[in-house]
Amino acid sequence: MSEQDRSRLSRWILPRGSEPDPRFTLANERTFLAWIRTSLAFLAGGTALEAFAAEAFPSPVRTWLAVLVIGVGILIAAGAAVRWVRVERSMRTGRPLPIPAIVPLLAFGAVVASLAAIAMIFWSLSS
Repeated sequence: MSEQDRSRLSRWILPRGSEPDPRFTLANERTFLAWIRTSLAFLAGGTALEAFAAEAFPSPVRTWLAVLVIGVGILIAAGAAVRWVRVERSMRTGRPLPIPAIVPLLAFGAVVASLAAIAMIFWSLSS
């Protein structure tokens, strides 16, 4: 495929390198879509927490926890897009694949959200 055959967006996102094996590109895309599904699950979880947990938790705490969960979902989606581009560029230029920075971020977000949920449960049981 020549440079003229590629779209302007493709030339901007992936400016140099040769076309990798389609299997690797499709595997990168499947990984991206898995991260997007994870992001959507966090977004839905945060929305459900705010909408349906009214009796379980007081409003300000519930709202902050929902915002935290939704924020993690947004960060996962952004990280997935950045990771897809970095991996695609690495494959096209023959460089080693980058380390996934999104994994520790997701782990940290999940731990913080879990600890906040546990604290809220104990707090609601004591009152």
